[in-house]
Amino acid sequence: MARTMFPDDPVQAQKDWDRTYAALAAPRPRTITVLRGRLLRLSARLVCHPFWSTAAGRSPAARVELQQVARDREHGEETSP
Repeated sequence: MARTMFPDDPVQAQKDWDRTYAALAAPRPRTITVLRGRLLRLSARLVCHPFWSTAAGRSPAARVELQQVARDREHGEETSP
């Protein structure tokens, strides 16, 4: 599959979303309300990003690929397109 060139801001938002979700899923998080609010804001930022109205972003696979690209960058496994 060809790699989609994502703008940096949705990739960073996805990385932040993943970290926030992991913190919320941790046993007995102390700031549940804060984490839930952050997760909602990040979700809105991701869903409303203008990239999804472009030809590359219209594919349902693009959203899954964004998650993979964010995970790769989080773990330092950045691949070239």
